[in-house]
Formats: sequence, structure tokens, C-alpha cells
Amino acid sequence: MAASTSVDTHSMIPIFVAFLLVFASSLYPVLSVPAAESDSGNRQLANQTFRPGKEILRLKRVNAFLNKINKSAVKTIQSPDGDVIDCVLSHLQPAFDHPELRGKKPLDPPERPKGNETRETVAESYQLWTDSGESCPEGTVPIRRTPLKDVLRAGSVKRFVRKLRRHVRRDSEGSGHEHAVVFANGDQYFGAKASVNVWSPHVTSEYEFSLSQIWVISGSFGNDLNTIEAGWQVSPDLYGDNYPRFFTYWTTDAYQATGCYNLLCSGFVQTNNKIAIGAAISPRSSYNGRQFDIGLMIWKVSFSGQ
Repeated sequence: MAASTSVDTHSMIPIFVAFLLVFASSLYPVLSVPAAESDSGNRQLANQTFRPGKEILRLKRVNAFLNKINKSAVKTIQSPDGDVIDCVLSHLQPAFDHPELRGKKPLDPPERPKGNETRETVAESYQLWTDSGESCPEGTVPIRRTPLKDVLRAGSVKRFVRKLRRHVRRDSEGSGHEHAVVFANGDQYFGAKASVNVWSPHVTSEYEFSLSQIWVISGSFGNDLNTIEAGWQVSPDLYGDNYPRFFTYWTTDAYQATGCYNLLCSGFVQTNNKIAIGAAISPRSSYNGRQFDIGLMIWKVSFSGQ
């Protein structure tokens, strides 16, 4: 499921606040069918001639990238699915590598929009890494450590962190894509929220993926497209497995030169110390069985009191 609205965020660094709520419900599943080429731009690499000099340069670039985004941790947690979760001091997360945020301290989490203050009951364990009972201490945020194999599988750092540029459509028809879309248009919106059913669909190829997300947009569907996206995705190409994972994405120029997945670049400022963006969600829905959802809410925050 995707919901698109108009939000003017061209002049600010995208700041994302997401509440991940997992609870039993009887909602019907909302699924995006995987396709030959995914929304993330994942597609099979062509056979390439091995050139030692180029490979060494590529590895140097990849290692430099990993050294930049994998921050020093005050605590490390091993997840049952093989992920390593680093508890990183809030002011050292990747967002604060941005020149406009460097040296500043994280703000307190903003209040929810009026009428959305009530919090649903959150399940004790809603991501696999929390099954051990370990948690990140106050003042830190949990960040999934990016392994070398994830970047090498993508072929390049650029291809790993960003969606490939493509023509973006609002309807359910696209080249090589299949969508189920619900959208709303209007003069002015300040956010959106949705409850998204969580499944673990089988994708037929490691270069395909399936997702369900909420998609807040502004601008036209040309080069000025500005989006904030959040939901779950199954992407063997991006994560190396078939777990449904909580993800975020943003762009300010239609996926050309800005934006990235999760915390792979400066953009989203994480304030929650219980949710790891990019980590596997658990439990999941089952056919004719219990249903589980994540509650997502994205809203524009005014820091000037306006």
C-alpha cells in the first residue's frame, strides 16, 4: 500500500520520525507483487571482465564507505538472523555527518500531531534483534551494521544506497512493475499514517523484491519529485535474505543525486532507541492465521513554532 500526499520539504533536510507498532489485528493484507526490476532499481548485473586494478580501487571505495557509515558503538547486539546491531551515540549517527548538523546535538522527539497522541500497545518483541532481550541504552540509537558482502553484491556504493533513476508513475502501471496503489491529492497536507500488514512473500529471484509502504510526496513527477517513504520490504539483493525488513527512503530530486535507504547517508535523524531501521520484523502474518501490522506515521514538524 502506498499513500501519496503533497508536503513541501524542498528547503529542509528530511527529518523522519517513525513509530513502529506491532499488534494482532484482522486487517486484510496489502501486498506489492515482486517484479523483474524492483522499485529499488535492483537488477541483475551483466557479466564483467575481471580487472585487478579496478577491483582494488572498488574495494578501497567500498571500505571507505563502510568506515564512514558503520559508527563506533557503545554496545553491540547479535541478532538471530545474522545481523549485527550497533548501539551508537545519537549525535554520532550518520545524519550528523551532514555539514548543517555536524557538531549539533539531537533534538528531543517531536510531539505527535494533535489527535494522534494515544499510543497503541506495542508488542514486547517486534524485530528479531530484540529476541535476545538485549536493548540499546538511553542516549544511543540501534543501527544495523552494513557488512561488506551487502555492498559487493550491489556492485557499487552508488547502486547500493540509492534507487536507480527511472520514470516515476503514480498509477499502477509501470515498465516491469506491478503495484496496488491508494493515493490522495489535495491543496495542502502535513503528513499521513497507515497500518501496514506484514508478510514474508517469496520472491522468485534474488534481484526481485516485494514491499508495502507509505509514500509521502511533493512536486511533480518530473525532476523535482520529493519523497519520504517508509514500510517493509523483502529484498535479497539489498539485504542478502528473505526477511521482511523495516525500511525508509528519501529523495529531493526524483532519485537522481540525493537520497538513500535507511541510514546509509546523511538524511534521516533517528530518535528511537528500540527500532533499528533495516532490521528484520518479527512476528509476521500467516495465511488463515494471525495477522500483524506496523503502524507508520510521517508528519511535518515546525521547529519555529509556526
